[in-house]
Amino acid sequence: MNSLGKLFLQGLAVIIPVSLTLAILWWMAVSAERFLGGLLSRVLPEGWYLPGLGLISAVALTILVGMLTHNLLFQKLFAIPDNIFKRLPLVKTIYTALTDFVDYLNPDSKFALSKVVLVKLSGQDYQMIGFVTREDFRSLPFDVSVDDPIAVYLPMSYMIGGYTLFLPRSCLVPVNLSFEEGMKLVLTGAVSKERPTIGDVTGAKDK
Repeated sequence: MNSLGKLFLQGLAVIIPVSLTLAILWWMAVSAERFLGGLLSRVLPEGWYLPGLGLISAVALTILVGMLTHNLLFQKLFAIPDNIFKRLPLVKTIYTALTDFVDYLNPDSKFALSKVVLVKLSGQDYQMIGFVTREDFRSLPFDVSVDDPIAVYLPMSYMIGGYTLFLPRSCLVPVNLSFEEGMKLVLTGAVSKERPTIGDVTGAKDK
């Protein structure tokens, strides 16, 4: 029975991540097909619509929007709803939080790469993995009193939550991990089978 239980848990370890990933992808594909497919079936002449055109259209539309973001004219057009959302109560909070998070994940953003750090607090022997989120505090409505401050987010393992600390740069040691590798390591409590090597880079980032 112990062997059967072990095999069952090993099977779950394979089935659950694959199933959840496929379920999310399926939900996104079905939603795109339902919305854009229904729209295309009304617009296109009878007999022209084929199942799957909605999904293909969603992918093509996403790529097109990405291309247009490099065009100055469309940048100004995209700025109109952006400014509107940032002025609406409640909507502003949700919208700015989502855009900041997506920008943090964007490999071309100013936050990309070299932002995973080991945090060692003064007087403590342990270290924590954190993610640098801000180094310029001029736009904040308060003064950060620590010397040479950096905002570092410390996520919790196996749950949604964490802490944002304003720490002196001397407390941080940059590590050679991508954002995705560092976040996976933290959220899984470092039990991930793929354990990336944590190595110090050439030193703390100069100001």
